[in-house]
This record gives sequence, structure tokens and C-alpha cells, in this order.
Amino acid sequence: MNKTEILSIFSSNYKKFYKVSLFERLGFSRQSCSICKKFYWSLNPRSCCPDHENYSFIGNPPTSKRLGYTQSWEETKRYFEKNGHKIVNRYPVVCRWRDDLYYTIASIVDFQRIAENKIVFELPQNPLVVPQMCLRFNDIENVGVSGRHYTSFCMVGQTCNADIEGGYWKDRCIDLNFGLLVDVLGISPNEITFVEDVWIGAGAFGASLEYFVRGLELGNAVFTEFEGTEKKYRTMNNKIIDMGAGLERFSWITNGTSTSYDCTFEPVLKKIYNTLGLEHFSSLNNNNYHSEILANYFSRVSSKLESNTDIGAIKKQISKELQTDYEKLVKITTPYESLFTILDHIKTLIFAISDGSLPSNVGGGYNLRVLLRRSLSILRKTGFNFRVSDIVDLHIDQLQTLYPELNYFRNDILTILDIESKRFSETQTRINSISAKIMKESNRLELEDLIRLYESDGITPDHLVDMRLLSSIPPNFYTKLSELHSSIQLNKKDKNEITISSDLDLDSLTKTQLTYYQHPTKYIFEAKIIKKIDENTVILDKTCFYPRGGGQEPDSGYIGSFKVDNVIKIKDIVFHHTPEKNNLMEGGMVNCVVDKERRQSITKNHTSTHIINQSSKNILGSWVWQNSAFKEENYARLDITHHSALGKNEIQEIEKKANDIVRKNLPVHINAFERGIAEQNYGFRIYQGGVVPSNNVRIVNIGGLDIEACGGTHVFNTGEIGLIKIIKTERIQDGVVRLEFVSGENALKYIQKQEDQLQYIVNSLGTSKDKVLDSFSKNLQEFENSKKKIKNMIKNISKVYLQYILNNATTLRSKTTISKDVKLFYTIDEELGEEFHLALGQNSTEYDPDLIYIAVINGKSSAKVISYCGKNSSKIINAGFIAKSASLILNGSGGGTPYFGQGGGKSIEKINDIKPTIENLIVQKLV
Repeated sequence: MNKTEILSIFSSNYKKFYKVSLFERLGFSRQSCSICKKFYWSLNPRSCCPDHENYSFIGNPPTSKRLGYTQSWEETKRYFEKNGHKIVNRYPVVCRWRDDLYYTIASIVDFQRIAENKIVFELPQNPLVVPQMCLRFNDIENVGVSGRHYTSFCMVGQTCNADIEGGYWKDRCIDLNFGLLVDVLGISPNEITFVEDVWIGAGAFGASLEYFVRGLELGNAVFTEFEGTEKKYRTMNNKIIDMGAGLERFSWITNGTSTSYDCTFEPVLKKIYNTLGLEHFSSLNNNNYHSEILANYFSRVSSKLESNTDIGAIKKQISKELQTDYEKLVKITTPYESLFTILDHIKTLIFAISDGSLPSNVGGGYNLRVLLRRSLSILRKTGFNFRVSDIVDLHIDQLQTLYPELNYFRNDILTILDIESKRFSETQTRINSISAKIMKESNRLELEDLIRLYESDGITPDHLVDMRLLSSIPPNFYTKLSELHSSIQLNKKDKNEITISSDLDLDSLTKTQLTYYQHPTKYIFEAKIIKKIDENTVILDKTCFYPRGGGQEPDSGYIGSFKVDNVIKIKDIVFHHTPEKNNLMEGGMVNCVVDKERRQSITKNHTSTHIINQSSKNILGSWVWQNSAFKEENYARLDITHHSALGKNEIQEIEKKANDIVRKNLPVHINAFERGIAEQNYGFRIYQGGVVPSNNVRIVNIGGLDIEACGGTHVFNTGEIGLIKIIKTERIQDGVVRLEFVSGENALKYIQKQEDQLQYIVNSLGTSKDKVLDSFSKNLQEFENSKKKIKNMIKNISKVYLQYILNNATTLRSKTTISKDVKLFYTIDEELGEEFHLALGQNSTEYDPDLIYIAVINGKSSAKVISYCGKNSSKIINAGFIAKSASLILNGSGGGTPYFGQGGGKSIEKINDIKPTIENLIVQKLV
């Protein structure tokens, strides 16, 4: 949609879209900006709109009131409560109710849901106000520098549905906003300007009135009433008021400080300034030269960043305006900019981690890691005498009156940040080594190089500036980095083997009656065939077959005499697939049978998934959320968000906790709620399995311990599960751990199988179960002693082979330089094994420094590559490079040092391709 075109349409009919009763009542006149031609409303004549006005409130606030950050909210809250609004607690900054967003970017997102690719608005109260913390990563470079940019900020959201009880429209909205500015903040009506604009988002749009005071935008009232495009749109069934105002700016406008940070972080800054010995400067209280310079600088920099993103150029310009030496200005301002940046970034991390998002190298967590590592780099560079944990405590102490939940998560936040900080510290040796290599090569670093260095090696541009490998950080570096990881891929789909023609009109078909919900223990039923899709697929009028969904595999069984191997649900229609062509006829009645044992096994695995998820959260920490899950008949897995691989004790504790829940035989209650009611009653942890596409939410409550929105099948009491056994765990990606488990009869079979295996070991060792560990340890020691003897024998034998290797090595010469050559010994072995070639390769290359030794050990199902290079030959070609190149031919991987490499792969049919390829590589290096 073209915003300019819509604005033009609305402006041409301004009496309908922008003129409100307040303007007529108080005498606001409509004016046009002499610069950009925007229209605005003001009590006083103005030559231009506020977009072209400097921040004239800095050092000269338009009110005698001085409201702190949290005080501004308390005053706002009282005002809206007095005017009939319900105050709603903030929603999580992790936007789990939308599958197209990682984080909550605006207050209206709280109440937007996606249904059939269309945005709908669902309000828990009407009208309401919410102090929504929002996260945005599109202005990272400006944070701390501009005096007003943040990665996390509080958007006061005033929202209502105009067409239901309690709702109102433009006149009432602007009256309330005007009263907020005048009566709460104490601003004179003559200071207020309303600017005409348009808001567009998620297929909906409407006119908006932004309100400014002395150049600062305080809020924006959006009147969402249309959906579609600017050329083809229709009025929405319910018109929505969406007013968003920055709480940080409310405090700033009443104090007139040089930066917004002075108000937002005031209690934190006071303590940090005292710790660091920095001046608490303010344009209202200039006590000395430094305070005056800082106040004047920050009052100028914010407006200049609107038209120029080069902070270095802006500082030079301001230094001339202030008649101050540029280097001196940089020295004075940098500590404050650094401090503001750290405070903002740590605050963002506090909210994100408390709501269940972990710093990582994937998805939304990537932006969190960027913020933390940037903060740690700045801390190291500036030498500030405080820790990240100190800032966390100060922030939470300040904000817990507004957001009391933060104090509950304090320890978890500190735990995650400590782990991440240590990981960053552990990378410093490697970072220094890579930096030294870059310095030696003297290559110019482009933006793409900086992104690659950060993503692959964790090297921040701040570090490169410190090492004098970079003159300055590119102004768009962190924003570009954020953009690469800001979008969610929406192409994930459940496995679907049934091909449904796109021409099929689903809306014309009768909805399938889902009797697997109404009668969960009914496995035999009669149904009518209402549609035959093809020779293998039918639709029934009702079904007890559970379709694939939410990670749960479908039921199987029979329709008539035909086996059912797949069941899927699209919209409200269930499709049943038979592996063989069937002669089922439309309109006919059929007897159907669901495989009872399969259903019961899957059902136990599904409830067990909920139990393990809850147990993992209890044992590991509040940051644990379900990342994905899969449940079939004989096996299940759960992927959870966690910072590290699980240790043995952690696994045992999770398993113990899960089986405690099973033994308690807790009831499993399933009820349906409207989505908004479910969210308000149970919070947003209900979205463990992802977004719920319907306003009707099915809530599964396991004894009050685990409460989730879930469409799967479940037991009636946890005791029915019998037993849960975790069989494997692994860290499958950064920040995600997989737990594989079995339950019920399958858990018992697994344990019995382990018992059989143990008995086999006992019999083989000729001992008893209670002495098996002693016998095993004794045999292991004997085995290790035998290995040492064999190694010594191999080492001695290999010396005998040494002359054979030297006699049979091929000399490879340069085609251009006669004096440049190496010797290559290459062998494919199926008998002697790895230990032999490790010893032989090492001995032979130590004896002859010009030798390259390569052994490919063919193990029938896979092959291993071992490579050695002597002291001289390693200067020509790297042994690790040889191993890697050979392994790639085998569709595997490898690597190593200049002197030794190893690897392998499974494509043993390509073994004979290795030698000519490696010979060619060596010859190329000899040029």
C-alpha cells in the first residue's frame, strides 16, 4: 500500500478524517507546512510542521511539573482509570501469539491475532490502557548517541473497539489525549500541535493524528477503520483506536534534560555517576564547563541525526558550533554515550530473558547476543568499574514498581547473562589471533567482512577499532546485522503426504464433526462418506481418527476393509487416506475402527511431553520453553530452549520430577476458552506449542502444574502413563536442547531391553550384576594395557616399513620451478588399521621432512583419512587441508594442523578419486 496516496485521499476530505470536535471547540486551525506541505492543527500560526523544529524544550521545559519515569506512568494510569479505562498488565516482549514476529514492537501488537492470513483485533477489556515494553533493533547505532533512541521502550497503549460497549471514536480519543497533555503533564494548549498522517500495518489502515510539543512527538492516535488497499478497501466490522505514546518522552518533556536517558535511567545514573566519578549533567543546572558542553552537545545531536547518520561528521559540526576542540568534545562525550548504550542494552536483555528469550546465534536470540557482546566490548574499552550484574540489579530495583515480575526473574536473568559473558570472554584469545592475522594481511575491511567476522568469530567492530584495524564503526553495521536475523520464516508446515487439489472449494464442504474430542475413548464408529477426493482419499461427516497436527502423528485403522495410513485436517475438514485404491462411495455408510493401541501410546507420549516440559522448567530455569515437539507411537521428542547441553544429573532430575508427577496421578482437565480470557487467566506460557489460529482455545491443565493451549489427545490422569524414561539428549543448535523419551509400555520395554543388555555383559564377563562394575573396570584396565603394548609393537614395526615408504614414495615436481618438489606416499588400507598408520605417518615424516604421508582406511561402510606432512612439505601444503579435501570427496568432513590431519566420509565408492585430486592440489601448490 502507498502511504502517500492514502494520505492524499484522506487530506482531500479532512473534515471527515481529521477534524475533531476539540479543534472546533478550542479554535485549532488547519495549516500547511511551508517545507513539506504536511497539514497540521495548532492554536497558533506556524510556518512549518514540528518535523522541521528543533527540540526547543531542552533546557526550557513547557511545564513547571517534573515527573520521573515511573511517576509519569502512575500519573497516566490514574488519569485513564478516572476516565473509565481498564489498566492491563504488559504483555511479554517475546511475541508468542504471532508467528510473524519475534518480539513485541508496539502496544497494538498485544491485541492483534492472525486468523486465515488476516489480522483481527481481540481486546481483553474495552477501553484499556497498557504500559507495553517494546523491543526494536532498527536503530542500534543511534542508541546512546542520539539522546533519545532505545532498543527497549515503554509504549503507553490506549486501545478500544469503537463499535462495542465502552468504545469511542476520534472525538473522545483526542479529548482524552489533549487532557493527558494539559491536565497530567501540565502543558499549555498553545504548545500542542496535531499533525495529520496515516498508519498502515498488517492489511489494515486508517487516519492518524500525531501530537507534538516543542518539536518532540509525544504520541500518535491511530483510527484504524479500513482493510484492503488504497484502491480497493472496505470499512472494518469494528473500528479500532490505537494510541501509542512514549513513556520516556512524557518524563523528558516535563524535565527538559539534555537527553531522554537522564529521565528514563535517573536512579541508575545517579549511582553509576557516583561510582565512576562522572558529573550528573543537566541543561537546567549547568555548574561547570563540562556540564555545559555536554548539555549543549546532546541538545543538538538528536535533531541533526534526523538528516545525517554520520556521527563523526555531526560531532565535528557541533564542535564548530560550540567553538570547542573536536578531540576534546569526543573525550568528554564518549563516556556518557557508552554508559547510555550499556544501560539501554542491559535493560532490553532483562525484559527479553525474563520473558523466555535466550541470547544465541539463531532467530530473535541473535539480536540479544549482539546487544550483550556490544555492551561487554564497550565495558572493556572504557574500563568502567562495574559489572553487567550491577546494572541488572539497579534496573530491576528501579522498574519493579512498574513491572514487579522482573524481581521474580532476577536470578535467572543474572544466570543467563553470566553464562553468555563467560562465553564471550573465552573467545578473546581466538579473536586476538584472528585480529593479528588481519593486521598482517593489511586488507581493507568492508561491511560484509565485518558481518562475517562477527557471525563466524564473534569479533565486534568495536574491537577492530581498538586494534586500529578499522577507523570507525560503519553507521549501519548493527542495524544491518539485526535485519539479517529479524524475520521469521513462515514456511514451516506439518508433514502432509495427502495431495489436495487447489481447485477444491473447502468452504462449500460440510465441516467434519470431530468426535475424537467429544468421545476420546471411542475407537469404533459409523460414518457417512460425504466426499471422495480421489481413489485414495475420503471425507467423512464425523470422525474419531485424530489428524496429524501440533507435532502429534495421526491415528491409523480401517474404514470398512481399507487400511487408513494418514489423516490430515485443513480448516475444518478432515481427510482420510488409504494406501491402496478404495471403492468407497460418496453417500455410503461405513464402519470405522481406530487402532486403539497406537492411539493410547501416542496419547501417553503427548501428555508426557507436557510433563517433561514443565519438569525441565522446574529443574533448569524459567527460560525453558518448548521449541518444538514430536509424538508418535513408539517414541517422542521435545526440543526446549536452554543455554547448554544437559549434564547427567540434570537429566536424572528432570526424569525424577516427571515421574513424581506421574505417580501423583494428577487429573488432566481440558476446557475451551475464548483466546483473550485464556491469556488473561493463564498467561502466555499457554503458547508452548506455538500460535493458536482460532479464537476458541483448548486449554489442557495437568493438575494446575502445566497449563497449555493444545489440540492433541491426552490421558485423563497422569497415573495412566505409568512411567517416563528419557533415552537421549543432545544440543541440536545454539540455545536448543532435544530430549528423546518413551512412556508407558514402551518405557517398560526400553528398561527391559537395557536389563537384557546388562545381563549379556554380565555373562560375557563371567561375573554377577552386583560385581559387574568391578569386573568391567578390571577388564578395561587390561584392555588399556594391551593397547599400550600394541602401540609400542606398531611403533617398532613401523620402523621396519620406513624404508619401504621412502622407496615407494612418488616425487611430485613443480612444472615451473625445477628445484621445487615433494615426496608423496599414498595408500588405501583395509587391514592394518588406524593405529598403525598414525605411528607410521608420524615416524616417516619426522625422518624425511619433504614427505607427505596419506592413508585412506577403508572400513567398508565408511572410510577414514589420515595425513601427515614433514617440516618442509608442510610449508607447501597443509596436512589439515589435505584431510579436509579428501574427506569432501567422501562427502564427509575433516581438518587439522599443518603437520597432521584427519577426517573421513561414507561415500567409499569415491575412494579412487582421492589420489589424483590430492596430487593435483599438491602440484598446484608447487607453482
